[in-house]
Amino acid sequence: MAAREILLLGNPRLYETSEPVLYTDLGSLRQVKTDLHDTLMEFRSRYGVGRAIAAPQIGVRKRMVYMHIGEPTVFFNPTLDERSEEMFELWDDCMCFPEFLVRVRRHVRCRIRYRNEQWEECELRLEGALSELLQHECDHLDGILATMRAIDGTSFAMKATARTWRESRQ
Repeated sequence: MAAREILLLGNPRLYETSEPVLYTDLGSLRQVKTDLHDTLMEFRSRYGVGRAIAAPQIGVRKRMVYMHIGEPTVFFNPTLDERSEEMFELWDDCMCFPEFLVRVRRHVRCRIRYRNEQWEECELRLEGALSELLQHECDHLDGILATMRAIDGTSFAMKATARTWRESRQ
């Protein structure tokens, strides 16, 4: 297993912009894909959550996202466009702050364009939870954390506190 250490909130490397993936990088990024997979699976095993991870979260400054929902998908050089004007609010979490939540606004719909592992140009139209997820991961590639997208100064909570609050309201 090649699980890597996830950089935690406050690590200056998380705020750096990632470099584009070049075709010539594909061979060396095979191991990074394995590391991203193993790191995501270890996090999922430990915390019970985790759908995707961006390369900068393990200290690799490349524009690469690994998602595993049903089957693995690798996004090289993803870009988001055609964002809906319609937004929604959610409590966002992140592997870089596993016990912490941030209230953010995300676009309900968007389109992602990227290259796959065969270096083919691809695009997906995203909606709802998948749209939110890939907006979050693409932010990592630009050195943006969910904490920087907080709705306001009171949009932060510890997960344990949020769970207790939700349970008391039911």
